[in-house]
Amino acid sequence: MRGGRRRRARWPLARRAVRRRAAADAALLVVAVAFAVPLAWLVLASLDERATLRVRLPAAPTLHNFSAVLTDEITFTPMLNSLLICGGATLLTVGCAALAAYPLSRFRSRFARPYLLTVLFSACLPVTAIMVPVYALFVRVDLIDTRYGTALFLAAAQLPFAVWLMKNFMDGVPAALEEAAWTDGASWFQTLLRIILPLMGPGLSVVAVYTFIMMWGNFFVPFMLLLSPEQLPASVSIFTFFGNYGAIAFGELAAFSVLYSTPVILLYILISRRLGGGFTLGGAVKG
Repeated sequence: MRGGRRRRARWPLARRAVRRRAAADAALLVVAVAFAVPLAWLVLASLDERATLRVRLPAAPTLHNFSAVLTDEITFTPMLNSLLICGGATLLTVGCAALAAYPLSRFRSRFARPYLLTVLFSACLPVTAIMVPVYALFVRVDLIDTRYGTALFLAAAQLPFAVWLMKNFMDGVPAALEEAAWTDGASWFQTLLRIILPLMGPGLSVVAVYTFIMMWGNFFVPFMLLLSPEQLPASVSIFTFFGNYGAIAFGELAAFSVLYSTPVILLYILISRRLGGGFTLGGAVKG
Protein backbone atom coordinates (compact mmCIF):
# COMPACT_ATOMS: atom_id res chain seq x y z
CA MET A 1 0.00 0.00 0.00
CA ARG A 2 2.74 2.42 0.93
CA GLY A 3 4.63 1.61 -2.29
CA GLY A 4 1.54 2.39 -4.35
CA ARG A 5 1.02 5.70 -2.58
CA ARG A 6 4.64 6.66 -3.23
CA ARG A 7 4.26 5.88 -6.92
CA ARG A 8 1.08 7.95 -7.15
CA ALA A 9 2.82 10.83 -5.35
CA ARG A 10 5.74 10.73 -7.81
CA TRP A 11 3.50 11.02 -10.88
CA PRO A 12 2.57 14.72 -10.37
CA LEU A 13 6.24 15.62 -9.75
CA ALA A 14 7.30 13.81 -12.92
CA ARG A 15 4.58 15.55 -14.92
CA ARG A 16 5.66 18.94 -13.61
CA ALA A 17 9.26 18.22 -14.53
CA VAL A 18 8.20 17.22 -18.05
CA ARG A 19 6.08 20.36 -18.43
CA ARG A 20 8.92 22.61 -17.25
CA ARG A 21 11.34 20.95 -19.63
CA ALA A 22 8.87 21.30 -22.51
CA ALA A 23 8.32 24.97 -21.67
CA ALA A 24 12.07 25.59 -21.56
CA ASP A 25 12.57 23.79 -24.90
CA ALA A 26 9.75 25.83 -26.46
CA ALA A 27 11.26 29.09 -25.21
CA LEU A 28 14.69 28.13 -26.59
CA LEU A 29 13.08 27.18 -29.91
CA VAL A 30 11.38 30.58 -30.15
CA VAL A 31 14.68 32.35 -29.46
CA ALA A 32 16.48 30.20 -32.03
CA VAL A 33 13.84 30.96 -34.66
CA ALA A 34 14.06 34.68 -33.87
CA PHE A 35 17.80 34.56 -34.64
CA ALA A 36 17.56 32.14 -37.58
CA VAL A 37 14.88 33.95 -39.59
CA PRO A 38 16.94 37.13 -40.26
CA LEU A 39 19.97 35.02 -41.19
CA ALA A 40 17.83 32.90 -43.52
CA TRP A 41 16.45 36.05 -45.16
CA LEU A 42 19.99 37.40 -45.57
CA VAL A 43 21.21 34.30 -47.42
CA LEU A 44 18.08 33.79 -49.52
CA ALA A 45 17.67 37.45 -50.45
CA SER A 46 21.29 37.68 -51.58
CA LEU A 47 20.51 34.99 -54.18
CA ASP A 48 17.18 36.50 -55.27
CA GLU A 49 17.22 39.26 -57.89
CA ARG A 50 13.67 40.27 -56.89
CA ALA A 51 14.13 40.04 -53.14
CA THR A 52 11.71 41.69 -50.73
CA LEU A 53 11.33 41.67 -46.98
CA ARG A 54 9.60 38.30 -47.16
CA VAL A 55 11.58 35.14 -46.39
CA ARG A 56 11.16 32.99 -49.46
CA LEU A 57 13.15 30.68 -51.67
CA PRO A 58 14.39 32.44 -54.83
CA ALA A 59 12.56 31.34 -57.95
CA ALA A 60 15.81 31.42 -59.91
CA PRO A 61 18.92 31.63 -57.68
CA THR A 62 21.48 33.96 -59.12
CA LEU A 63 24.72 35.71 -58.18
CA HIS A 64 23.66 38.93 -59.89
CA ASN A 65 23.39 40.76 -56.55
CA PHE A 66 26.99 39.92 -55.68
CA SER A 67 28.29 40.96 -59.10
CA ALA A 68 26.36 44.25 -58.77
CA VAL A 69 28.00 45.17 -55.44
CA LEU A 70 31.52 43.91 -56.18
CA THR A 71 32.79 47.28 -57.38
CA ASP A 72 35.46 49.64 -56.09
CA GLU A 73 32.96 52.29 -55.10
CA ILE A 74 30.48 50.04 -53.28
CA THR A 75 32.55 47.26 -51.72
CA PHE A 76 36.32 47.18 -52.25
CA THR A 77 37.25 50.73 -51.20
CA PRO A 78 34.87 50.82 -48.17
CA MET A 79 36.05 47.38 -47.04
CA LEU A 80 39.68 48.47 -47.33
CA ASN A 81 38.88 51.58 -45.31
CA SER A 82 37.19 49.45 -42.66
CA LEU A 83 40.17 47.11 -42.44
CA LEU A 84 42.62 49.99 -42.12
CA ILE A 85 40.57 51.85 -39.51
CA CYS A 86 39.45 48.88 -37.42
CA GLY A 87 42.70 46.93 -37.76
CA GLY A 88 44.87 49.88 -36.74
CA ALA A 89 42.54 50.82 -33.90
CA THR A 90 42.50 47.22 -32.65
CA LEU A 91 46.31 47.02 -32.54
CA LEU A 92 46.46 50.35 -30.71
CA THR A 93 43.78 49.27 -28.23
CA VAL A 94 45.39 45.91 -27.44
CA GLY A 95 48.84 47.47 -26.99
CA CYS A 96 47.63 50.25 -24.70
CA ALA A 97 45.39 47.85 -22.76
CA ALA A 98 48.33 45.52 -22.08
CA LEU A 99 50.50 48.39 -20.81
CA ALA A 100 47.68 49.69 -18.60
CA ALA A 101 46.62 46.28 -17.27
CA TYR A 102 50.11 45.20 -16.19
CA PRO A 103 50.52 47.56 -13.18
CA LEU A 104 46.87 47.05 -12.23
CA SER A 105 47.41 43.29 -12.15
CA ARG A 106 50.84 43.16 -10.49
CA PHE A 107 50.95 46.07 -8.04
CA ARG A 108 48.66 46.22 -5.03
CA SER A 109 47.14 49.58 -4.14
CA ARG A 110 44.02 50.71 -2.32
CA PHE A 111 43.22 52.91 -5.33
CA ALA A 112 43.32 50.04 -7.84
CA ARG A 113 39.72 48.88 -7.38
CA PRO A 114 38.19 52.41 -7.47
CA TYR A 115 40.26 53.09 -10.56
CA LEU A 116 39.02 49.91 -12.26
CA LEU A 117 35.42 50.78 -11.41
CA THR A 118 35.94 54.24 -12.86
CA VAL A 119 37.39 52.70 -16.01
CA LEU A 120 34.43 50.33 -16.31
CA PHE A 121 31.99 53.20 -15.76
CA SER A 122 33.63 55.21 -18.53
CA ALA A 123 33.07 52.26 -20.87
CA CYS A 124 29.32 52.53 -20.23
CA LEU A 125 29.07 56.15 -21.38
CA PRO A 126 27.11 56.42 -24.66
CA VAL A 127 29.09 57.68 -27.61
CA THR A 128 26.31 60.08 -28.54
CA ALA A 129 26.78 61.91 -25.21
CA ILE A 130 30.39 62.86 -26.00
CA MET A 131 30.24 63.12 -29.79
CA VAL A 132 29.58 66.87 -29.93
CA PRO A 133 32.66 67.92 -27.89
CA VAL A 134 34.76 65.29 -29.66
CA TYR A 135 33.69 66.65 -33.04
CA ALA A 136 34.59 70.20 -31.96
CA LEU A 137 37.97 68.97 -30.68
CA PHE A 138 38.73 67.11 -33.90
CA VAL A 139 37.92 70.20 -35.94
CA ARG A 140 40.26 72.29 -33.78
CA VAL A 141 43.21 69.85 -33.97
CA ASP A 142 42.59 69.11 -37.68
CA LEU A 143 41.72 65.42 -37.23
CA ILE A 144 38.32 65.61 -38.87
CA ASP A 145 37.89 63.60 -42.08
CA THR A 146 41.01 61.51 -41.44
CA ARG A 147 41.16 57.75 -41.11
CA TYR A 148 43.85 57.82 -38.43
CA GLY A 149 41.84 60.31 -36.37
CA THR A 150 38.77 58.07 -36.56
CA ALA A 151 40.87 55.05 -35.59
CA LEU A 152 42.29 56.97 -32.65
CA PHE A 153 38.84 57.82 -31.32
CA LEU A 154 37.57 54.25 -31.82
CA ALA A 155 40.59 52.93 -29.92
CA ALA A 156 40.00 55.39 -27.07
CA ALA A 157 36.32 54.42 -26.91
CA GLN A 158 37.10 50.68 -26.63
CA LEU A 159 40.12 51.03 -24.35
CA PRO A 160 38.33 51.06 -20.93
CA PHE A 161 36.63 47.70 -21.40
CA ALA A 162 39.75 46.26 -23.05
CA VAL A 163 41.80 47.23 -19.98
CA TRP A 164 39.26 45.51 -17.73
CA LEU A 165 39.35 42.31 -19.78
CA MET A 166 43.13 42.34 -20.14
CA LYS A 167 43.65 42.80 -16.41
CA ASN A 168 41.45 39.77 -15.61
CA PHE A 169 43.35 37.57 -18.08
CA MET A 170 46.70 38.84 -16.80
CA ASP A 171 45.79 37.84 -13.26
CA GLY A 172 45.84 34.20 -14.43
CA VAL A 173 49.58 34.28 -15.22
CA PRO A 174 51.63 33.26 -12.14
CA ALA A 175 53.85 35.99 -10.74
CA ALA A 176 56.57 33.40 -10.07
CA LEU A 177 57.40 33.36 -13.77
CA GLU A 178 58.14 37.09 -13.69
CA GLU A 179 60.27 36.77 -10.58
CA ALA A 180 62.35 34.09 -12.29
CA ALA A 181 62.83 36.38 -15.29
CA TRP A 182 63.81 39.28 -13.05
CA THR A 183 66.42 37.03 -11.43
CA ASP A 184 67.89 36.45 -14.89
CA GLY A 185 68.15 40.20 -15.42
CA ALA A 186 65.02 40.90 -17.49
CA SER A 187 63.29 44.27 -17.20
CA TRP A 188 59.57 44.64 -16.56
CA PHE A 189 58.96 45.45 -20.24
CA GLN A 190 60.87 42.36 -21.38
CA THR A 191 58.91 40.30 -18.87
CA LEU A 192 55.63 41.64 -20.20
CA LEU A 193 56.60 41.19 -23.84
CA ARG A 194 58.33 37.80 -23.70
CA ILE A 195 56.61 35.97 -20.84
CA ILE A 196 53.21 37.36 -19.87
CA LEU A 197 51.75 38.19 -23.27
CA PRO A 198 52.77 34.89 -24.95
CA LEU A 199 51.23 32.94 -22.04
CA MET A 200 47.93 34.82 -22.22
CA GLY A 201 47.44 34.26 -25.94
CA PRO A 202 43.75 33.27 -25.57
CA GLY A 203 43.14 36.41 -23.54
CA LEU A 204 44.77 38.60 -26.19
CA SER A 205 42.64 36.87 -28.82
CA VAL A 206 39.45 37.56 -26.88
CA VAL A 207 40.32 41.24 -26.40
CA ALA A 208 41.37 41.66 -30.04
CA VAL A 209 38.30 39.93 -31.48
CA TYR A 210 35.87 41.74 -29.19
CA THR A 211 37.47 45.10 -29.96
CA PHE A 212 37.57 44.48 -33.70
CA ILE A 213 33.94 43.37 -33.84
CA MET A 214 32.74 46.38 -31.87
CA MET A 215 34.66 48.72 -34.18
CA TRP A 216 33.68 46.87 -37.36
CA GLY A 217 29.98 47.36 -36.69
CA ASN A 218 30.28 50.96 -35.51
CA PHE A 219 28.27 53.28 -37.75
CA PHE A 220 27.83 56.51 -35.81
CA VAL A 221 31.50 57.44 -35.19
CA PRO A 222 32.80 57.21 -38.79
CA PHE A 223 29.56 58.75 -40.04
CA MET A 224 30.26 61.84 -37.91
CA LEU A 225 34.04 62.11 -38.26
CA LEU A 226 34.52 61.20 -41.93
CA LEU A 227 33.17 63.48 -44.62
CA SER A 228 34.79 62.39 -47.89
CA PRO A 229 33.01 59.50 -49.68
CA GLU A 230 36.34 57.85 -50.56
CA GLN A 231 37.23 57.62 -46.84
CA LEU A 232 33.99 56.07 -45.61
CA PRO A 233 34.13 52.50 -44.24
CA ALA A 234 31.72 49.74 -45.17
CA SER A 235 29.52 50.33 -42.13
CA VAL A 236 28.63 53.78 -43.54
CA SER A 237 28.62 52.99 -47.25
CA ILE A 238 25.65 50.72 -46.63
CA PHE A 239 23.59 53.86 -47.23
CA THR A 240 24.27 53.27 -50.92
CA PHE A 241 21.43 50.76 -51.06
CA PHE A 242 18.81 53.13 -49.62
CA GLY A 243 17.41 55.24 -52.45
CA ASN A 244 14.93 58.09 -52.52
CA TYR A 245 11.30 57.75 -51.44
CA GLY A 246 12.03 54.68 -49.32
CA ALA A 247 13.23 52.50 -52.21
CA ILE A 248 15.69 49.84 -51.08
CA ALA A 249 17.63 47.35 -53.17
CA PHE A 250 17.02 44.40 -50.86
CA GLY A 251 18.95 41.84 -52.89
CA GLU A 252 22.06 43.98 -53.21
CA LEU A 253 21.77 45.01 -49.57
CA ALA A 254 21.69 41.34 -48.51
CA ALA A 255 24.65 40.49 -50.75
CA PHE A 256 26.66 43.40 -49.36
CA SER A 257 25.77 42.34 -45.80
CA VAL A 258 27.06 38.82 -46.48
CA LEU A 259 30.35 40.23 -47.77
CA TYR A 260 30.50 42.69 -44.90
CA SER A 261 30.15 39.89 -42.33
CA THR A 262 32.80 37.68 -43.94
CA PRO A 263 35.95 39.24 -42.34
CA VAL A 264 34.55 38.91 -38.82
CA ILE A 265 33.51 35.30 -39.41
CA LEU A 266 36.90 34.41 -40.88
CA LEU A 267 38.67 36.10 -37.98
CA TYR A 268 36.68 34.08 -35.47
CA ILE A 269 37.29 30.82 -37.35
CA LEU A 270 41.03 31.45 -37.52
CA ILE A 271 41.41 31.92 -33.76
CA SER A 272 38.59 29.67 -32.54
CA ARG A 273 41.10 27.01 -31.45
CA ARG A 274 42.97 29.50 -29.29
CA LEU A 275 39.75 30.81 -27.80
CA GLY A 276 38.86 27.33 -26.62
CA GLY A 277 42.17 26.74 -24.87
CA GLY A 278 43.61 27.91 -21.62
CA PHE A 279 46.93 29.48 -20.79
CA THR A 280 49.79 27.32 -21.99
CA LEU A 281 52.16 27.24 -19.05
CA GLY A 282 53.84 23.96 -19.83
CA GLY A 283 57.63 24.28 -19.94
CA ALA A 284 57.58 27.86 -18.72
CA VAL A 285 58.68 27.09 -15.17
CA LYS A 286 62.31 26.19 -14.68
CA GLY A 287 63.13 22.93 -13.07
